[in-house]
Amino acid sequence: MSCSVCIYIPNISILFSSPPSLELSIDPFLALKQHYPYYHLRKSCRGNKTEVEECEEGRQIMASSDKVVETVIVGNYVEMETEGKPKGMKSKIPNLFWHGGSVYDAWFSCASNQVAQVLLTLPYSFSQLGMLSGILFQLFYGLMGSWTAYLISILYVEYRTRKEREKVDFRNHVIQWFEVLDGLLGKHWRNVGLAFNCTFLLFGSVIQLIACASNIYYINDNLDKRTWTYIFGACCATTVFIPSFHNYRIWSFLGLIMTTYTAWYLTIASLLHGQVEGVKHSGPTKLVLYFTGATNILYTFGGHAVTVEIMHAMWKPQKFKAIYLIATLYVLTLTLPVAAAVYWAFGDMLLDHSNAFSLLPRTPFRDMAVILMLIHQFITFGFACTPLYFVWEKAIGMHECKSLCKRAAARLPVVVPIWFLAIIFPFFGPINSTVGSLLVSFTVYIIPALAHIFTFRSATARENAVEQPSKYFGRWVGTYTINVFVVVWVLIVGFGFGGWASMTNFIHQIDTFGLFTKCYQCPPPASAVSPPPHGHNATAAAPLHHPFNHTRSP
Repeated sequence: MSCSVCIYIPNISILFSSPPSLELSIDPFLALKQHYPYYHLRKSCRGNKTEVEECEEGRQIMASSDKVVETVIVGNYVEMETEGKPKGMKSKIPNLFWHGGSVYDAWFSCASNQVAQVLLTLPYSFSQLGMLSGILFQLFYGLMGSWTAYLISILYVEYRTRKEREKVDFRNHVIQWFEVLDGLLGKHWRNVGLAFNCTFLLFGSVIQLIACASNIYYINDNLDKRTWTYIFGACCATTVFIPSFHNYRIWSFLGLIMTTYTAWYLTIASLLHGQVEGVKHSGPTKLVLYFTGATNILYTFGGHAVTVEIMHAMWKPQKFKAIYLIATLYVLTLTLPVAAAVYWAFGDMLLDHSNAFSLLPRTPFRDMAVILMLIHQFITFGFACTPLYFVWEKAIGMHECKSLCKRAAARLPVVVPIWFLAIIFPFFGPINSTVGSLLVSFTVYIIPALAHIFTFRSATARENAVEQPSKYFGRWVGTYTINVFVVVWVLIVGFGFGGWASMTNFIHQIDTFGLFTKCYQCPPPASAVSPPPHGHNATAAAPLHHPFNHTRSP
C-alpha cells in the first residue's frame, strides 16, 4: 500500500510518496502549505481497509484544519482570515457593527474618506475654473487617482508577499505606506514617503477641524469659528479610542449615507432656488484662480493616503485593486451634480463664498445637512488621523500594546498640533488647494508612480512580480508610459502651476485676515456697520470686490 499527496504549484509539481504513516503523509503538505498558497490537492489512497481508513482520517484532519485556519491567498502569502470572523453569538452582533474587513467595508471606507468637506468647496472651484474645465478636471483626476491607488495596492501586495516568504508575522502589526517603500526601495524612499504622508495626513486632519467650525457657524453663530474649533478639537480627540480601520465598519457606512444626503440636498436646493438675479459665469478669469481650483480637485481625488491601512484591514486584500475605481465612480455621482448645480445657481458669487452652505437659505433641510456633514467630518478626521496614531505608536513602542486605554492615552499628543494648526490657519477652501498642490501631488500621485517604476525596473523584478500588469493597460510598456505621464503632469501642473497659484492665494488670505483670525469670512456685526452720511444716496451700488479677494462675508 502507498499513500501519496501530490501538490501542484504554478510551474512546480512535487510528489511526496511515503509509507502508510499518517504523520509522514501529512507533514510535507503542511510544510509546503505555509510557503506555496497556490495549491490543488489530489490524494490517492490504496491498500487494505485499515490503511485506507488511516489515509481518510488524515484527509479529514487536513480538511478540519482548513476550517479552523482558512487561508487567504494574496500573491504568495498567507493571512489568517479567521481573525475577522465572529466565533460565537455573543461576538457576532458587536462584530457586525465594529469589526469589518470585507470588500464592502473597504469600498465604504474609500468612498466615505474620499468625499467629505471638500464637497462644499467644489462649487467654489467651479467658479474659478468654469463649468467645462471643472467637469473635465473631475473626470481626469478621478481616473488618475484611481490609477495611483491601484499602483499602491500592487506595491502593498508585492511587499507583503516578500515579507511573508521571510516568515514575517503581521497579525499584530499594521503595515503602512512608508514601510512598503522601505521594504521595496530602501530607507531613503521610506524617509521621503514618511515625511510627505505624515504631513499630508496632519493637514488633512486640520482641514476637517476647520470645516467643522465653518459648518456649525451656519447653525449657531453665537460663538465665533475659533471657539467652535476649540470645541470640535476636543470632540475629535475621542478618535484615539478607535483601534484601527477594522473598527470603522459602521462609521464609514453612516458617513457615506450622510455625504450622499448632503450632496443631493445641495443639488436639489440649488435647482429649486434657481439662478440669482444677474448671475454671471465668467470663470476662468485669472490663471491664479484657474490653477487654484484645479489643485482643489486634485486634492479631492487624492484621498488615498490611507490606502495601505485600508487594505491591511481587509480579510482578502488582493480584492482591493478595483475598489478605489468603483468608489471614485460613485463619488463622481455626488460631486459633479453638486458643483454644477450650485455654480449654475450662484455663478461668480461663489468666488467670495468658499462654503456652499453660505449661499443657501436656512431651512430644516439645510440644518440637517450641516449636522450630518459635521458627523461625517468627525469620521473623516479619524480616517486621516489613525495612520498618524500608528506612526506615533511605533515611534514610542506602543503599537503592539494590548491595552486600548494605554494606546489611547499614548495617541493624545498627536491631536495637539492638529488643534493648534487649525486655529492658526482657519482658511477654509484656500487651504485645500495649498495642501493639494504641495503635499497630495507627491504623496498620492508622484511617489507611488515613481515607486512602481523603480521597484520593477529590472527584468528579474518584472518577471517575478506577484501581480503582472493587465493587457488592457499595455502590460509593462503601457504601465510605465502611464506612470511617466502621471509624474510629469502632476509635477508641472499640480505642483508647479498649482503650487504657485495656491500659495499666492494662501498668502493673500494671511495678509487679509492674519493668522489666528477669530472668525474667517464672518459677516461684520450689525453695530460695526456705520450708517450712510446724511444726504448720501443710500441706494447707490456698493463698490465691487475684486474676484481674487475672497473676503466677503459668507
